[in-house]
Amino acid sequence: MKKTALKLSGLLLAVMFLFASCATHVHTIGDGAQTGVEQQERQWYVLWGLVPINDVDTKEMAGDAEDYTITTEQEALDVIINIFTTYVTVVSRTVTVEK
Repeated sequence: MKKTALKLSGLLLAVMFLFASCATHVHTIGDGAQTGVEQQERQWYVLWGLVPINDVDTKEMAGDAEDYTITTEQEALDVIINIFTTYVTVVSRTVTVEK
């Protein structure tokens, strides 16, 4: 009984550490998203998020829209990718622009 509780506690602790860095940042421009049209791009970083590799231009993604919402987050796919790429210090985040 104690071994099962200990294993379950260890698993719960591991899951908490795994998802502790998941954060979502939402920026509302103007009145925010109006049409529901989304565009997503993946932002790549080296040195565990310190140096960006590629440039994700949210203004270009929004086009001529004056009202839109920018969301940057680590989605489930990012977590899965990062499990394998973090060993070479590469991590990713998803940037979504909703018009």
